[in-house]
Order: sequence, then structure tokens, then C-alpha cells
Amino acid sequence: MFKSLRGHFLVASNHLKDSNFYRAVVLMLEHTEESAMGIVVNRPSSIAVDAAMTQLNQTPVSTEPIFAGGPVDTSALFILHNCSEFGKDDEQITPGVFVTGSNDSFESLLSKDSTCNHDCHFRVYCGYAGWGPLQLDDELNRGDWRTLPAEGTIVFEFDPYNIWERCTEQLNQQNRLLPHNVENPEWN
Repeated sequence: MFKSLRGHFLVASNHLKDSNFYRAVVLMLEHTEESAMGIVVNRPSSIAVDAAMTQLNQTPVSTEPIFAGGPVDTSALFILHNCSEFGKDDEQITPGVFVTGSNDSFESLLSKDSTCNHDCHFRVYCGYAGWGPLQLDDELNRGDWRTLPAEGTIVFEFDPYNIWERCTEQLNQQNRLLPHNVENPEWN
């Protein structure tokens, strides 16, 4: 029976050596029986949003890097943000995480529009990860990926270079039979 992984992280297993997905954490935006689509959330590029905006003759607004969202259609821009006040058409993927590709939402986020009543976070991604029919299911069955419910705090607040380790640690804790700090190990 099919179970959608929309709103989950795919966490690359240690044995997955594909350079596009080595130690990758992918936020699943869509997952149906026909296809799957996600954004790699832990691959910052060397280009900052400020630098890109300056090249487009726009006012710089963020020193955050632009992220490599995946190997498919690297000219496509996606923005993940936590501001429910922006963009009527923005889609909530999981609590506290919205995705948009709309120009209006992007401009509002960049200008830190006054309609936002809390500390808004956003990250800009180029490209995405995509799978054809049953391709992701085959990779999951092979053990290439482990799954974890997505959390906005991981997407926005943690050092992107530590996201894979943090997710792997959470998965290991969930699957642990005994705690690491056993009080009396000699009883085993």
C-alpha cells in the first residue's frame, strides 16, 4: 500500500555515494505513485543571495547562501520560508515550512514585508531532486534512504553542514534498542 512521504526528510544512507546525494537531506515536496520531488536542504553554494541580487541590480538583503536544491532543472528557483503571512499561493509542506516559486512571495520575503509579525526565515534553492514512477520506492527498498518527519527548525535554524548528522542522530535514537548510557552494562 502506497504511503506518501510528502513533508518528510529523506536522509541519505552512509553507502549512498552518488555525489548529488552523498550525505544529503531532502525535504519531500511531493510524493505520489507516479513521481516524487524534493529539495536538498543541506547543500549551500558559494553564491550568496546578496551577490545574486546585486548582479540583478536589486538591493542586497541577505548574506545567506543560495542552496543547490538538486540536480534537476538547476535554473528553477524555490524558496522555503516560515512566514504564513506571505503569498496566498505558497504551499505548506509541513508545519512551519512553506514553499514558493512565485515572484510576489520572493519579493515580499526579500523586502522583509511589514505584514510578517514574527522573525521570518527563508532559504533560496536552485534545482530540485526528482524521481520517476517507482524509482524512489526502489531506492527506499534498497536502503539508500531513511525517512524522518520534517521539522522547520532543522531547515531554517541549523548549520546546513550539520543537518545530515543531526537527522542521522535522530534516526539512530529512534531505532536504538538500548540507550547508549546504560547504567549497569555488566547486567547484560
